[in-house]
Amino acid sequence: MFAVLNYNPAMPVKDINPGQKVTKEKQERAKELRRNMTPAEKILWHELRANKLGVHFRRQQIIAGFIVDFYCHKAGLVIEVDGDIHDLQKEEDERREKVLSALRLRIVRFRNDEVVRDLSAVVGKIKEVISE
Repeated sequence: MFAVLNYNPAMPVKDINPGQKVTKEKQERAKELRRNMTPAEKILWHELRANKLGVHFRRQQIIAGFIVDFYCHKAGLVIEVDGDIHDLQKEEDERREKVLSALRLRIVRFRNDEVVRDLSAVVGKIKEVISE
């Protein structure tokens, strides 16, 4: 399910990373997630990496204490690729989205099966959001 949450284009995205306090454990967890991406994350990363969409994406980026799957600072965009576990943690996802939205970030969520089944539609939706 494609959704863009809480974005106000009139408000620029502030610099997310400088001055951010990140624990060593959180840094290690982000590295581990980069090394062990899900199959759907690997597929999508192949399309996002190396500025293929005209903007730079980072994977497993720490923002406000959360590790997001993909992040583009220029577009103020967080992309999350959700597996079945997200059906069981809706409250936690809502809390994350509230914090990230308060930073004026757009959050786009895709299900794993969407990425695997219809990658071109997913990439098309990402391009659409970037161009907004």
